[in-house]
Amino acid sequence: MPLTNNTLNYTLHLADNALILGQRNGEWCAHGPILEQDIAITNITLDLIGQARNFYQNAAACLHESGDPTASEDSLAYLRTEREFKNLLICELPNGDWAQTILRQFFFSTFQLLLFEKMKHSNNEPLVAIAEKSIKETQYHVKWSSEWVIRLGDGTTESHSRITKAVDTLWMYTGEFFIPASYEMIDVASLKNEWMNKVKEVFDEATLTLPENVFMQTGGKNGAHTEHMGFILSELQYLQRVFPGAEW
Repeated sequence: MPLTNNTLNYTLHLADNALILGQRNGEWCAHGPILEQDIAITNITLDLIGQARNFYQNAAACLHESGDPTASEDSLAYLRTEREFKNLLICELPNGDWAQTILRQFFFSTFQLLLFEKMKHSNNEPLVAIAEKSIKETQYHVKWSSEWVIRLGDGTTESHSRITKAVDTLWMYTGEFFIPASYEMIDVASLKNEWMNKVKEVFDEATLTLPENVFMQTGGKNGAHTEHMGFILSELQYLQRVFPGAEW
């Protein structure tokens, strides 16, 4: 498919989502509540990094076609500034406690699965291939995180309090899923009802209440990030700054 600015920017958006959330989740490595769940969140992190690599490689190939032979997955991940990243704000937020991390994963993975299912019918063959490859692992991400939301919500008084606090913290960032940026090639607004139905189904089982009348935070898709983004990139890109030219 011929390169357009929309194709490149949308591919970078998808890559940035996966990379930044993977970087955040990676902070749990060796710090999970029990060994089994430590391994689970680490495997999800690896899945996200793998998705990011596929999208960055595709973006780099597009740039090669347009006359930039120096572009690579490494340069796209490590040599862009925070204003050039197009990830959703929810991906860059601090982990908080286990409940907040779990709920963020559930919100994002539920959206991502719907997006990949729709992307399979796109006319962009590279994106179709990545979506098809990613669906199975994303189905697991949804299953794992939704089970934890239910476990915490319908658990003890303490666990219910923590997941409720996580809902209050994160809900204001979920609206950005469905507000399209100018470059998006999938109609994300059309995914909202199905996403809400899935979230409500899980929340009902978890004895949680859907928030109402919440002002939604936006900007990440267009490079306007929270104060947390610069700190993430300082850590993520440190090796590249110390050893220029290092590769994944």
